[in-house]
Amino acid sequence: MTTGVVVFGGAGFVGSHLLKRLAKTYSGPIFSVDIRKSKSELPSVTYIIGDVRDLSQFSLDAPLSLIYNFAAVHTTPGHPTHEYYETNIVGAMEVVAFAKRHDVSNIVFTSSISVYGPSKETKTEDSKPAPESAYGWSKFIAEKVHRTWLEEDAGRRLVVARPAVVFGPGEGGNFTRLAKLLKKGVFVYPGRTDTIKSCIYVDDLVDAMLFAQEQPENYVLFNGCYPDRYTISDIIETFRAKHFSGARTFILPRPLLMTVAAFLRPMSASGLGIHPDRILKLVQSTDIMPCWLMEKGFIGRGLLPRSLERWSQQTNGRFE
Repeated sequence: MTTGVVVFGGAGFVGSHLLKRLAKTYSGPIFSVDIRKSKSELPSVTYIIGDVRDLSQFSLDAPLSLIYNFAAVHTTPGHPTHEYYETNIVGAMEVVAFAKRHDVSNIVFTSSISVYGPSKETKTEDSKPAPESAYGWSKFIAEKVHRTWLEEDAGRRLVVARPAVVFGPGEGGNFTRLAKLLKKGVFVYPGRTDTIKSCIYVDDLVDAMLFAQEQPENYVLFNGCYPDRYTISDIIETFRAKHFSGARTFILPRPLLMTVAAFLRPMSASGLGIHPDRILKLVQSTDIMPCWLMEKGFIGRGLLPRSLERWSQQTNGRFE
């Protein structure tokens, strides 16, 4: 009998792309569980509304072999502190309890590079985590929850992915905002052009997770990003080279940027669209290296231009 796969958080950005891949390659039952309804549904996937914060009454009447835990509150800033802990930590506890009840011995969990905390130093999988944000701490503790589950039984396997900025169709985040600004013909650098922004195309992240899940080790931890250490200037110029050649760029002086952030802070609680902490994040580097993927020979360099071209082709040049 072919066993099933469950994707918690299947309605999300990465989860929806994984489901598209599984629908093409996996012959067994596929279940998507999310608190939200999926924007589009695949005929070979069973979609279920469920809340990872309480799976005590949730069950599936099918033999299962693999769980993907993508369910998370992740936008930072954007949520009260308690929501990160309730969903990311309690959710992890509920997912591993579900795995125990259904005798599932394989879990793939998406953590985040936020567990490393802000730093000017390059981070690898061997770097000591030092989270500072509620999101980073919640993900770090959720990793511990999954590791505890793993260590309870020698027959279990766990993959932990720590993605950097993930971009592609349906992202709606940093890269989408960059594309929209460039489409309007102008981009203003926030104080500096050399900020490093580790990133990866969503399909490449899915490939990396599937690759890691196939490895013989019972525990795999990897950083999900390209090895090139792309700066914000590299990203903008790659966009401009083929897709927005007419766009112009300017630099907003850092002192002015900090003044704007300080001015906006008192108004952020009133629902102002631009959060000052998000402005400040633009000048902080996320310098991450995917050493595990490189050592395995899975990921190479120079992939950003091809990734943006794929995104353009998949969205007819809209970068949405």
